[in-house]
Amino acid sequence: MSIPTARIPFHLAFPVRDIAEARAFYGELLECPEGRSSTEWVDFNFHGHQIVAHLAPDECGHKTHSAVDGHDVPVRHFGAVLPMDLWQAMADKLIARQTKFVIEPYIRFKGEPGEQATMFFLDPSGNAIELKSFADLDSLFAV
Repeated sequence: MSIPTARIPFHLAFPVRDIAEARAFYGELLECPEGRSSTEWVDFNFHGHQIVAHLAPDECGHKTHSAVDGHDVPVRHFGAVLPMDLWQAMADKLIARQTKFVIEPYIRFKGEPGEQATMFFLDPSGNAIELKSFADLDSLFAV
């Protein structure tokens, strides 16, 4: 099976403890346009992908980490691969807003195949988010 050349949007549903909090975080801070919603869930356009915050406070948070490049990466996380200028703009915005990072913005695997800019932070419900960028997107799956 070959990898499609056109982007195919993914769908991800995840738990949040409060819908208004999720709207403020994803809609305002991360600038994800809102789609359909109800009192129990809300859709967001996450860089062309559909993510859905579902009200489920008992399922929130992350518990396990994995060692990657000298950092403890939250095992359960999601994110986006952004163009470098957008990644830097988001890093600058999050730093200016005094976001507490799980892993502060930095270049991972420097000088190796798959070199990438990355950062990890939590939403208000404890869901881990990774935003990354590649100077050469062809190295996304480099080994």
